[in-house]
Amino acid sequence: RFCLPLLLGSLPTMATGEEIIPALQDSWGDFWLFRFFVNAAGYASIVVPGFLLIQYFKRRNYLETGRGICFPVIKSCVFGSEVKSAHQDDGSLPLRAEPTESSTARQVFKLLLCAAGLQASYLTWGVLQERVMTRTYGATETDPGEKFKDSQFLVFMNRILAFTVAGLYCALTKQPRHGAPMYKYSFASLSNILSSWCQYEALKYISFPTQVLAKASKVIPVMMMGKLVSRKSYEYWEYLTAALISVGVSMFLLSSAPNRTVSTVTTFSGIVLLAGYIIFDSFTSNWQDALFTYKMSPVQMMFGVNVFSCLFTVGSLLEQGALLESLRFMARHSEFTAHAVLLSVCSACGQLFIFYTINQFGAAVFTIIMTLRQAFAILLSCLIYGHTVTVVGGLGIAVVFMALFLRVYARSRMKKRSKKLPPGETPVQKV
Repeated sequence: RFCLPLLLGSLPTMATGEEIIPALQDSWGDFWLFRFFVNAAGYASIVVPGFLLIQYFKRRNYLETGRGICFPVIKSCVFGSEVKSAHQDDGSLPLRAEPTESSTARQVFKLLLCAAGLQASYLTWGVLQERVMTRTYGATETDPGEKFKDSQFLVFMNRILAFTVAGLYCALTKQPRHGAPMYKYSFASLSNILSSWCQYEALKYISFPTQVLAKASKVIPVMMMGKLVSRKSYEYWEYLTAALISVGVSMFLLSSAPNRTVSTVTTFSGIVLLAGYIIFDSFTSNWQDALFTYKMSPVQMMFGVNVFSCLFTVGSLLEQGALLESLRFMARHSEFTAHAVLLSVCSACGQLFIFYTINQFGAAVFTIIMTLRQAFAILLSCLIYGHTVTVVGGLGIAVVFMALFLRVYARSRMKKRSKKLPPGETPVQKV
């Protein structure tokens, strides 16, 4: 009975040849892989009965034979109320507002508002994320304090507030008639939960600048999967920018900083968790794209995904007894309570700013703002938490962001060129 915990606990040491951070090896139950499987088991205890119920209603042809007070709820959850739209543009996403209706000054004000809102929300979110996951609470001269370890509780906090904000927005504004079966949101919800969990856990093993650069390099595995699985074709500049991103990330990771502490060393566990984040996050976006073939707004998507995210996370936390433990931690440390609440507020507000920015100015402007945000996030993390970046590492960061801006510029040129193509000709498929 003791062999499995011993083996799991030794994996990071065997993989990296380094000593595990003492704060992370209090017990084998604190090892991330064990917690991952425990969380997955909690989600399965909800998913499996739900799957069996859906299959039962479909086999019974409940849509034709069902009656009673529960019929509208079951119909909405299992069957939906509309068939798929033939084209994704038929109401799945709101049309981008044309700037000609407003004055130039008004458009500039809106752009500055969107940029400020996105920067404030996500820069604050990044700083708080690193504070919560890497620092202790309640430290005194005689007491070293304690770290908060349950990443799943932070995911739950983010999702419950996002669910509330999206629900209020849908209730107060006019939305398209919803037609997607509710259970289909659960797939994107599961992958979204797991990607967020991997993101929080990774900060225990890698530095925040490393995590930001890894997110920026997400385009590389996406292109590889598109080439191998979907046989997609890409332009030469897409391969060039992907290669530049890869070179820049490698320069940063391989650069050695003097006096590098154990807490900022990139370990094997951190790399695995980052890979998990990228894989789960890629699935989330692809599944959401498929769901948009139903007529829905982005806020309806936000609401549907977060409904299941709250259900899965609170169910798993209750089964593990971790919900009460996390609430007790909040009661012991009021500073952590403020950080967790502010973290959730920034996450929810940031999502709304995303929808508004894309609706008003398009995806290209949004991508530029968020790329700048990543650069500012690395700078803030280094200033506040003392991460050391060598000259080679700094050059690597510059190469990554230069490649990202080049990618945005080339994509905008391609879009302009595709508009001039004769009917029937389609541009090369892009990431």
